[in-house]
Amino acid sequence: MTATVLVLNAGSSSIKFSLFDGGADLALQAGGQVSGIGTAPVFAAGNDKAVLPAGRTHEEALRFILRWIGEKMHGDIAIAAHRVVHGGTLFHAPVALTPEIMETLRGLGSLAPLHQPHNLAAIDILTKLKPDLPQIACFDTAFHAGHDPLFGVYALPLSLTDKGIRRYGFHGLSYEWIAHVLRRDYPALAKGRVIVAHLGNGASLCAMKDGKSVDTTMGMTALDGLPMGTRTGALDPGVVLHMIRDLGLTAEETERIFYHDSGLKGLSGVSNDVKALLESDDPRAAFALDYFALRVAQFMGMMAVALGGVDGVVFTGGIGENAEPVRDNILRRVAFLMPFETHVIPANEERVMAMHALDIARQPLTEAKNA
Repeated sequence: MTATVLVLNAGSSSIKFSLFDGGADLALQAGGQVSGIGTAPVFAAGNDKAVLPAGRTHEEALRFILRWIGEKMHGDIAIAAHRVVHGGTLFHAPVALTPEIMETLRGLGSLAPLHQPHNLAAIDILTKLKPDLPQIACFDTAFHAGHDPLFGVYALPLSLTDKGIRRYGFHGLSYEWIAHVLRRDYPALAKGRVIVAHLGNGASLCAMKDGKSVDTTMGMTALDGLPMGTRTGALDPGVVLHMIRDLGLTAEETERIFYHDSGLKGLSGVSNDVKALLESDDPRAAFALDYFALRVAQFMGMMAVALGGVDGVVFTGGIGENAEPVRDNILRRVAFLMPFETHVIPANEERVMAMHALDIARQPLTEAKNA
């Protein structure tokens, strides 16, 4: 029997899972998700699909996943790895989870209120269902933890910086995978100056030098930087003040608009789905895509300044990998930075998490790898 690594990514209405063979090649054994949790949940894994009773909770969804794994897979789960969005300034690498670390992570919830509680809830549920199973947390912020302070702070009073108001950056697991692939397949470029564009419903850029993050477009939260599927991206802070003070919107209403009603969806009035926008005859759809491409290109210029030049641009994520017209639009706007290599590399955060899980599994679980 072969021990396997379970990778979980829990969101507000879904739990995605992947199973990797615990061998050196980390072969993917299975993957799937339960979506629509809390409303009309649906399980999908390969050719297996099932409609779960309406209103099922995250715990019931995870129970279903574990039961499916037990019926379909041969072998025991040796360790579970969870995507946790925010590690704050405390966690610079994946860490084996303990009750004390969980309490610390709960204290970071206000920095990622739409993500962190769901990430941690999945850990709590799995602890309840499999109390003896070792679990680790992999942080989306960790890859950016080594930034020079010039790239890590806002022009705010230091007293606020000391309270955690600073630039953290996200999509770190995706960028870590790209750095891994560059070292493996493009070693010369890996040592150079690379702008990686993680473009999906969430979108950001990372300036990498010698495989390390120098700068990124997201800041304290996953709202900053590029416009996204439904998120605003960078915004004049005065807009927030005006919406609350003068338009009478509550903080909750403002937050909903910024996270769920803006970006490509807000600009187009059509959809946040790039495929739908590319196929639409509505001029607002074309405008939204042009706006997105322009802003990505503008922020690439910012990343080029951070790096002192560009040797390569890598696209990843759902839009970056699949929307060639969007890539071409972006590259046309940054042609003045040429020459540089261009690559499209599929995202694989799950494999990065499985790699970390195996590394930690080979160590005493009391050795938490945190800064």
